[in-house]
Amino acid sequence: MVLDGAMNGVAFQAYVQQVLIPTLAPGDIVIMDNLPAHKAQGVRHAIEGAGCRLLYLPPYSPDFNPIEKAFAKLKADLRAKAERTVEGLWNTVGQIVTLFEQQECANYFKSCGYDPE
Repeated sequence: MVLDGAMNGVAFQAYVQQVLIPTLAPGDIVIMDNLPAHKAQGVRHAIEGAGCRLLYLPPYSPDFNPIEKAFAKLKADLRAKAERTVEGLWNTVGQIVTLFEQQECANYFKSCGYDPE
């Protein structure tokens, strides 16, 4: 799901319902930072309704936030591609996100202290 604009509560709620919830299994833990959209009405209810637990990171804690590592890779790859149009930028982002391997993402979580073992 790509959003052309700022993330807001309505858009995030749609993401939770349409993308996140179908991938969750009862007992999963969802960890979010403190973006206001993450605390939109209905988000917690939807996640807990799927039998999952919702936890929030402490305020500004990039060392515990795996998305910061993914953003670093995304930004480095974007700089290397040097796209200068909006269309080219969106196409490049779409290509880059397919390069993230499952084990690489698991390693981001592990390096932030989240080890499922």
